[in-house]
Amino acid sequence: MQATREGLVIRALSGFFDVETEGGELYRCRLRGRLLEEASASDVAAIGDRVCFEAVDVNEGAILSVAERHSVLARAARTSGNRGAGEATREQVIVANADQALFVFAAASPEPGLNLLDRFLVAAESAGIETICIVVNKLDLVEPTQARALFRDYEQMGYPLLLTSALDGRGVGELRQALAGRLSVFTGPSGVGKTSLLNVLQPGLGRQVKAISRRREEGIHTTRDSELVRLGPDTWLADTPGIRSLNLWDIEPEELDAWYVDIASRVADCRFGNCAHRDEPGCAVRQAVAEGAVSDRRWRSFRQLYDELEAQYAL
Repeated sequence: MQATREGLVIRALSGFFDVETEGGELYRCRLRGRLLEEASASDVAAIGDRVCFEAVDVNEGAILSVAERHSVLARAARTSGNRGAGEATREQVIVANADQALFVFAAASPEPGLNLLDRFLVAAESAGIETICIVVNKLDLVEPTQARALFRDYEQMGYPLLLTSALDGRGVGELRQALAGRLSVFTGPSGVGKTSLLNVLQPGLGRQVKAISRRREEGIHTTRDSELVRLGPDTWLADTPGIRSLNLWDIEPEELDAWYVDIASRVADCRFGNCAHRDEPGCAVRQAVAEGAVSDRRWRSFRQLYDELEAQYAL
């Protein structure tokens, strides 16, 4: 029996996992035993996981166990139909043990899609990620007060806002400081300047991540190439394939209001415990919307996602 070792999964590709030890050694590993059986239903190992493995050859190993996770950002994998557009059949772990999620949106060009941001926030809240931050980029296109006004509701909910410009460097120092010493998810829709921000943070970083994404897209939908990129000591950035088309995993419609933080605080005051906040009498959420304490847009966003989940669970 070979001595077992411990390491961090920094890359996952088609059943193989690159594991880096504390000393910087890299082993390409596969799952062994019961882990391999469990992988048919969920990703039992993913980037960000701490694993115990056995070296079986030079720079090759077998993963024997995976440490308990403190957060799991996952999505429902679509593994049938045109380009994986069929029914969700399994959990796909995007990143394990992330300390922080930073969602990047532009202040303008393109106009921020706040319903998409709401979906990201629900996923991060339900994942158990400790810090969730909204990065508002392209500050060079609008006044800071205008950019902050677009996301005022979120700041009032307690989500920190980082205003940045990849063009003139504003806010980049604060962003770099926010990333230091953490394992962070850094993602957003296309066109928001995420790659440019990464290049300002670290020359060539955006191109590196983009190359990973391009390589990933050459494979079939179910073949993923996920990777952690080291930015410094104990500082990792998670490349997150496909999160722009995030399908929520393991969230039932009745649980959704717990992950809308502005709505969650009102739920206990609803007359009925199973209130869907649609048109039920005595709904405290609808009352808060009528009074302006909860924005009408956020309530409509909630209802849209609720109906989507309800349709999924009805199948």
